[in-house]
Amino acid sequence: MLSDAELDRYARQIILPAFGGAGQAKLKAAHVAVIGAGGIGCPAITYLAAAGVGKLTIIDDDVVELSNLHRQPLFTDADLGALKAEVAAEAARRINPHVEMAMVTERLNDANAASLLAGAGLILDGCDNFATRLAVNRAAVALEIPLLSAAIGAFEGQVALYEGWRAGAPCYACLVGDDPDRPGINCAEAGVMGALAGMVGTMAALEAVRALSGWGQTLSGRLAIVDMLDRRWREVAVAKDPECPICRG
Repeated sequence: MLSDAELDRYARQIILPAFGGAGQAKLKAAHVAVIGAGGIGCPAITYLAAAGVGKLTIIDDDVVELSNLHRQPLFTDADLGALKAEVAAEAARRINPHVEMAMVTERLNDANAASLLAGAGLILDGCDNFATRLAVNRAAVALEIPLLSAAIGAFEGQVALYEGWRAGAPCYACLVGDDPDRPGINCAEAGVMGALAGMVGTMAALEAVRALSGWGQTLSGRLAIVDMLDRRWREVAVAKDPECPICRG
């Protein structure tokens, strides 16, 4: 049940015909695990907490560095050296005291992924390396938890929803393969426009709310790509790979 204070807090969402009180109740009952409290995680955590997701689990073993601050607005100079998960959880509590917060300050890997993610109704992955992303994907398929994956680099971002255990639906490995040693370019090497992180992280939060509450068409099997160098948006279908070692039937 939503309290009077919650009804007032979420009134501008609840009034939306496609969302309504039923959508808000679904959010309150939801548990989202956020992988990475970085450029994508910070805005995603902000808007998931503000929207009224019942429980957020933030998983990140990193600490706040000065180079983070241009794109991770939950942190300030006073937080340098502090654990990101702890600072982000405290910030989310200030945003919305009705949200239950949990934090994990260890690196997610194949050995602990299942135990860390069990019980979540949706995973939002905004981490910065393939090894972790692939471990998250393997656990998501095994646990049958929808995986909302978001990534940024330079001026480009992308968001997709993967439900690889479903017939005909791809997993993350169907798109990128399952090689944890695949070379990738991180933000330290390629750079990233700070506001782009806010844009993509907020989009990821919006798609999470959509998937949890059931309004509109989800991104399942679709990859949304934004290129802000020239302000271009597009969506492409992601096919299930019949030879995928993770989700093939």
